[in-house]
Amino acid sequence: MIKVSVMYPNGPDARFDEAYYRDRHMPMVKELMGDNCKFYTVDKALAAGQSDPNAPYIAMGHLFCDSVDAFQAGFGPHTKQIMADIPNYTNQKPVIQISEVLVGQG
Repeated sequence: MIKVSVMYPNGPDARFDEAYYRDRHMPMVKELMGDNCKFYTVDKALAAGQSDPNAPYIAMGHLFCDSVDAFQAGFGPHTKQIMADIPNYTNQKPVIQISEVLVGQG
């Protein structure tokens, strides 16, 4: 299994609409990717139970897929549509990392 992490940098002028990302963007990505995306998670930075203004990333989305090929098959055909939605929830350029999941529940 692989995890595609999409991380949104924090900063003094960073804008991030958590509700839009959680309720609209990520469900849209999952729907477009279909079975190529097994599941996804959404994280937000916390410190002492509140949003952390000093965290390196405001939020992160993680897509879990069986393989890099499965991710590319699901995401590739919809890249333009998915990327075009970014300005609807943030002014930050995402940092993307693909990782192999070595330990997980499931």
